[in-house]
Amino acid sequence: MRWSEAEIGDQSGRTFVITGANSGLGFEMSRALLAKGARVIMAVRNRDKGEKATKILSGGELRTVDLADLDTVKRLADDLHRERVSIDVLVNNAGVMMPPRTLSAQGHELQFAANHLGHFALTGLLLDLVTDRVVTVSSTLHRPGRIHYDDLDGARDYSPAKYYSQSKFANVLFGLELDRRLRAAGAKQRSILAHPGYSATNLQTSGPTGVMKAFMRIGNVVMAQPAAKGALNQLYAAVDPRAEGGQFIGPDGIGEHRGLPKVVQPVDRAADPADAQRLWTLSEQLTGVQFEVARSR
Repeated sequence: MRWSEAEIGDQSGRTFVITGANSGLGFEMSRALLAKGARVIMAVRNRDKGEKATKILSGGELRTVDLADLDTVKRLADDLHRERVSIDVLVNNAGVMMPPRTLSAQGHELQFAANHLGHFALTGLLLDLVTDRVVTVSSTLHRPGRIHYDDLDGARDYSPAKYYSQSKFANVLFGLELDRRLRAAGAKQRSILAHPGYSATNLQTSGPTGVMKAFMRIGNVVMAQPAAKGALNQLYAAVDPRAEGGQFIGPDGIGEHRGLPKVVQPVDRAADPADAQRLWTLSEQLTGVQFEVARSR
């Protein structure tokens, strides 16, 4: 399929909550949806940067949340419930990439906390407000990933790349397990995964340090596709009626690094329901969030 922003239909009357919406993929997604008449709630960590983004994107509604701090995740969910917001699509987009070892406010490794646990908790807390679908953004770097259950916070053997892959692998396990649970309950919502290939955003340079940061900076110029093109994959997952629960949408080019949206396959290990259930139980314990999946009426 040769899918572009031109394929996005009128989104008037539809509400999207997008995390990490002040820059990169989230910003481009917000821009495209606002242009089609959607209500876009832009959930960002840095309020100053969020205000600058909403000045550019007229109509975007700003909320603050630090996905690595579960207290702020719960606060955002409480606010949206109090406002009785009906959410058509929740987009779990925000991310942290390859920083030095850092712990979150609750003591978890930062990438696992921000990229997985925060989005797991936010989805669980908002699922009763979601009417259509949840889109979770992963990466091709989920492929070498696994969950280091015996060293989850990297205290013994941390490397920025290995623990980034862990968090992106967790995104895939979560997205597929959520789809299984929604289907088993006969629920109306869909859980869909997407990844942007290699797209030029500040993600590659805001986390890494030293040689890795320099390499990423050069790669963004030489090899990466524009963020607007990378965002097409999650846009397709979020709005196209053909996108099905359990699908993974990524670029159609060689190695899924560049190109237009297509259905791609996660690494085989990500389809293991036992691993997904183990991660799910652990995530409930670490976040204190229990999912309640409602059946369609």
